[in-house]
Amino acid sequence: MKTIKELYKIGKGPSSSHTMGPEKACRDFQQRHPADAYRAVLHGSLSMTGRGHLTDRIIKETLVNVEVVFSDAFAEEHPNTLDLFAFDNDREIASDRYFSIGGGDILRAGEASVESQPIYPHRTFEEIVEYCRDEGLDYAGYIRRHEGPSIDEFLQTVFEAMETAVDEGLHKQGELPGALALKRKARSLHERARRETDPSDKRIAILGAYAFAVGEENASGGTIVTAPTCGASGVLPAVLLYARRHQGYSVGKLVDALAVAGLFGNFIKTHASISGAEAGCQAEVGSACAMAAAAHAHLRGHDLSAIEYAAEVALEHHLGLTCDPVMGYVQIPCIERNAAAALRAVDASRLAAHLSDFRKITFDYVVETMYETGRDLPAHYRETGMGGLAKRYKLK
Repeated sequence: MKTIKELYKIGKGPSSSHTMGPEKACRDFQQRHPADAYRAVLHGSLSMTGRGHLTDRIIKETLVNVEVVFSDAFAEEHPNTLDLFAFDNDREIASDRYFSIGGGDILRAGEASVESQPIYPHRTFEEIVEYCRDEGLDYAGYIRRHEGPSIDEFLQTVFEAMETAVDEGLHKQGELPGALALKRKARSLHERARRETDPSDKRIAILGAYAFAVGEENASGGTIVTAPTCGASGVLPAVLLYARRHQGYSVGKLVDALAVAGLFGNFIKTHASISGAEAGCQAEVGSACAMAAAAHAHLRGHDLSAIEYAAEVALEHHLGLTCDPVMGYVQIPCIERNAAAALRAVDASRLAAHLSDFRKITFDYVVETMYETGRDLPAHYRETGMGGLAKRYKLK
């Protein structure tokens, strides 16, 4: 596995592959080819769901005098392909093809991928657990041993960005961008939470409000943290902010929990996928739920086995979840899924305390199964906007 600094990325939503990646590609191309005008041609998933993911908006914000074209063609090399052209006096002077390969990373056609080197030596989660037991480490200690002392400062910055996204989302009203005219709900959910007297209902409303706050910031192009993706960015912040503000955990404890969550998310990213375009929403919201469940279980003082079990339960019960954003927007069903996953993460953490001694399925098993399931999903259930709710819903 590589550093978890490549997992947690702070940037503008609503999609690491559809906004962060294209923004980076446009900046790279502009630096290589300063020009009077540009054209951007989107292919595959970038084209089919680009309007809903605000891909055209981020390109227009990044490049001056640019024409954005949504192509019907699929590029064989990658589902997220972007062709960029530069013009001087209406004469084409340069062109490049870029692939948005996930997590905000890009690759220019014809160039070898420049990848950072793995810093973690273990290939299975079973090996990680065995190593931690032999060395007397918890999962946060495992991260620190391999990442080095700078990781705490990085995670502190990540947590602050998550907290800001929650607070920004809680204070805004109005409609989210796009034809769905979806009203923001985070603020009203938070106000309802304040009025609730039943502890269970209060917890549900708070977690929902926090998840909606980040989801709505993401959907409107605000700044969020990929955890592990933009589309699933509301799950982990909801659980961590709930733990901080309503359960009294210190920021130091939350930094530890972020490290633990990062370990599980990084493992999924390395050995399976966190891309909805590749493996469905199980790879995004399912992975986020596993990360949040592990973080919450760590905060509650669970042992290594129970934390692994919490993450396994959380991911297992998202298996087969399709990526079917209505009209290509990261709004329906994405934001609600984030809220539901935050609740499920806390429940998985609590369940793990009682049942981890009886489990039969390991985290290794469920990650492998998730990836196989994702590859078996028909393409129209993998972020193309052609299947599931995206197919059924019609504007009235």
